[in-house]
Amino acid sequence: MLEPIKVSLESLNLITLAPMLIAIAGGLIILSIDLLREGLHKSLYVMLTVLILVVDLLSTVGLNINERGFFDVMLIDGISIVSQLLVIVGSIVFIPLALGSKRFHEYSYPEFFALFLFMVAGFQFMVASDNLILIFVGLETASLALYTLIALHNRSNSYEAAVKYFTMGALAAGFFAMGSAMIYALTGSVELYKVAEVLATRTGEADLMIAIFGGFVLILVALGFKLSLYPFHTWAPDVYEGASAALVGYMSVVPKVAAFVVAIRVFGMYIDLGIEWARTTILVIAVLTMTLSNIMALVQEDVKRMLAYSSISHAGFVIAALALDTTEGNTSIFLYYALFMFTNLGAFAMLWISRHKMRRFNNRYDHPYEKFAGFIKIMPMGAVIMALFMLSLAGVPPFSVFWGKIYVMQAAVNAGYIWLAIVMGLNSAIAAYYYLKLVVYMFLKDPVKDVDTIYYNISRPLMVIIGFATAATVGAIFYVQPLVSYIYYMISASGY
Repeated sequence: MLEPIKVSLESLNLITLAPMLIAIAGGLIILSIDLLREGLHKSLYVMLTVLILVVDLLSTVGLNINERGFFDVMLIDGISIVSQLLVIVGSIVFIPLALGSKRFHEYSYPEFFALFLFMVAGFQFMVASDNLILIFVGLETASLALYTLIALHNRSNSYEAAVKYFTMGALAAGFFAMGSAMIYALTGSVELYKVAEVLATRTGEADLMIAIFGGFVLILVALGFKLSLYPFHTWAPDVYEGASAALVGYMSVVPKVAAFVVAIRVFGMYIDLGIEWARTTILVIAVLTMTLSNIMALVQEDVKRMLAYSSISHAGFVIAALALDTTEGNTSIFLYYALFMFTNLGAFAMLWISRHKMRRFNNRYDHPYEKFAGFIKIMPMGAVIMALFMLSLAGVPPFSVFWGKIYVMQAAVNAGYIWLAIVMGLNSAIAAYYYLKLVVYMFLKDPVKDVDTIYYNISRPLMVIIGFATAATVGAIFYVQPLVSYIYYMISASGY
């Protein structure tokens, strides 16, 4: 006769679920408020969302390192805490961008903010587990919410972008599910630490190695779509073009942080087992991604599409650090995105405040280069701030992204990959051309039309966010060393 299983609340360690539950509860609260009273101003939902995210942030900071919870499917290690902090901080910076002066369709719906909080919870589940099933659930929760947020922009190319992203996301989900199923069939477990134990004892079996290769490739394809790595990047420019500039800035950072955590856990396991072809595959994809996307960015006519290819290039730059399989390399991934976050969100926020409902400068694009011609004469401060963001993205010292690039290249050299550091340096030089192209348009060309302002969507909250992003970009030299020390400690404490 079967004995009943007794589970105590203490053994479940439910505090590990607290950050996600706060975000989910916040989304339900917003929906409940809308049910009770319709037509409330969006500023209430913005402030409420920010408050919920701040509580979420504080609960994450209070977690203990290297604890498991909820039947051991939750894993709170240094990587999960650092990545959750990046996800939440990026979300807090993004949400006030809803308070533009123009009335855009999506932000008038409370459902937008509820879906956003559900998406944040999905990302948190992704990074706070090494269980492939829970990672998949978190991935799909976040992705389904994000598809809807893109479509809510309520333009024909927004619907097109949402459908393309949904199609690619569904394909990626299928690959991830098949890869996870193959790993389970081989090892009898979906928990990565147990999978690693089984694989370590059976690496000499030929049939097993064929199956290991299949599982690796399937999950690599899935995460390649999510990280927009070559050759799975083709959806990104069109989706970025169709989504609102504010949401694109968010998409270029936060979902990639979550996907990188999954990549570190899965691919790091393969590399730790001494499977060199896994490392080589990642390095080849990294070099192709950063090089080809830079070349494509050179010929773009629209600033938003240029920044889309730029984001792909940065993802390729960072995925190379994963292949190093060193604590310094893994630290550089989180440092890079911590510094890149403010600069890239700031750049897209500048596009967002220049967003107009009608395309005045080009029949197809919202942000052609001609729109910013002579920007220094029209809005001097705006031109200077945008130039600072472009110089930072190009890796010009002493701005924030420069320190991220230097640390990644340092990690590559210290791991013995001098050729990789040289390739990174060459790609940074190529990228400088298309970033400086916008600076040339703003400072050295005459305006193409008689316009009094390009700040169509400016408001005080947006000015505060852009000011904060500018301060973080310019003042990186003062906080980068403590940030490196904190991230390195958390990563090394996790055993990575």
